Amino acid sequence: MTTEEEVRGWFTGRLPEEWFTGAPTIIRDREEIAVLGPLPDPPADAPEAERATLVEGMVRRFREETRERRIDIAKEAERRFRQKVSWGVVCGGETVMFTTLSVPVMTRLRQSERQVLDTLVAAGVARSRSDALAWCVRLVGRNADTWLVDLREALQHVDRVRSAGPDVHS
Repeated sequence: MTTEEEVRGWFTGRLPEEWFTGAPTIIRDREEIAVLGPLPDPPADAPEAERATLVEGMVRRFREETRERRIDIAKEAERRFRQKVSWGVVCGGETVMFTTLSVPVMTRLRQSERQVLDTLVAAGVARSRSDALAWCVRLVGRNADTWLVDLREALQHVDRVRSAGPDVHS
């Protein structure tokens, strides 16, 4: 099993230094590795009306200018780590993902939980129970962000301690 540190190190070694203004953030789950790199922020004195289009232009330029090289790096990483690679950037406080996987998830819900989803569908918040569930997950992600960050850090600590322990499969 490849560790988070090995994946991060591999990408840091493979990505051209001129692409990002700082170290990329590597986010990994069971299906996907997302690479998020910081771009230069627009000038602080840029008028607010201009700022959004400036960020959009910077993101679009980066995406177009790096496309071929990103595809090559992603193919290499997918062979090595056996996971799909997604790309995104952070610019002007906004995160823009270029490509991401949409993975089906199966779950069993009790009637009261299904009623929550059905209410969201009936109210037009979501088109289906599946969309309603995705909406709920995004809502929790936004509102419990600090708690989720703490939980992820704790899990990373568990992984480090586990990997430093004895190999029980020998």
